[in-house]
Amino acid sequence: MNRLVFAGTAVVALCLGPLAGNAGAQDAHRPALWSPAKAAAYLDKRITWWMSWPTAARDHETFCVSCHTATPYSLGRAALRTTLGEAASSPREQKVLDSVTKRVRMWRDVEPFYPDQARGLPKTSESRGTESILNALILVSRDAPTGHLSADARLALDNMWALQIKAPDMNGAWAWLQFHNAPFEGDSQFYGNSLAALAIGSAPDSYQTEANVQAGVKLLSSWLTKNMDAQTPLDRVVLLWASSKLNGLLTPEQQAKIVDETLAKQQGDGGFSTAQMVPGWKRHDSTPVDTSADGYATGLVAYTLEQLQMPVAEPGLRRALAWLKRSQLEADGRWPAVSLNNNRPVLSDTGLFMSDAATAYAVLALTGAK
Repeated sequence: MNRLVFAGTAVVALCLGPLAGNAGAQDAHRPALWSPAKAAAYLDKRITWWMSWPTAARDHETFCVSCHTATPYSLGRAALRTTLGEAASSPREQKVLDSVTKRVRMWRDVEPFYPDQARGLPKTSESRGTESILNALILVSRDAPTGHLSADARLALDNMWALQIKAPDMNGAWAWLQFHNAPFEGDSQFYGNSLAALAIGSAPDSYQTEANVQAGVKLLSSWLTKNMDAQTPLDRVVLLWASSKLNGLLTPEQQAKIVDETLAKQQGDGGFSTAQMVPGWKRHDSTPVDTSADGYATGLVAYTLEQLQMPVAEPGLRRALAWLKRSQLEADGRWPAVSLNNNRPVLSDTGLFMSDAATAYAVLALTGAK
């Protein structure tokens, strides 16, 4: 990672002044309170419910790889494996991988998540684009630690590339499900295309340098950089994450700018607020959004900074990790986060969707701290 990124963070640290110093002194004496076992238990319980929920069921005995539960689960649960002394994927992880692999292999035969006939145009195209990206990300993430790209992950990437759009204003992008909702509940094509860049860049065997993907990578990178200034700060964090894997996606100066803008939004307690990272968003039910720090924004920001090779001694990252260590709920092992769309009952199955994502990203950040 280029040093320019971390030179830029000094400006934010200086602006925080005594607040950052006091918090750092307190954090240094704070024990690591979080429980990997409880986090795993929460994630396993939630994916078990998701896989059995009739609304999540899809054809050929598969299920939706949701942005809020199934995809974060696949990333976060695997990160706990070493800490928990697990030699291989847990049975629940394997069930998710089996469903994804089945749909990848049967790509021409499985129905889209939301067909036009049931949900109206252009839901088939949006569903295919979204699923192709998530399938590729899940299988590539499974393969990355092995250093070898499996045939199934390569097929998932092939399925994804076949859907890249080559039309004006969308040249290089993929269609993404639009339900007029906020992060991890759909509605951000930029977010989805950043995940496509992440999948490509994370693929082992130097996949991103293969000649047959160069034209597509160039188009995607151009589309993302052309549109990045119009995105929410939260979506730019996902772009920043992707840039840590896809070579040349952002310049060091562009990375530094996003890092500084992000750290400027860090709250006094060290956490980040999803609501403040998506400014101006209004809930569908007109209830006020919660602007306090939450596990999703804090976990995602901290993990992204780690992927940029930021040292944990950097004040912004250190304080975010300290917030995560002390913010896991003892009762059920999750990190809390709430919907930006509706004031759902917090402990209802649908009310926990954002906590599912929050817990996965908190786990990624805490296990990734070096």
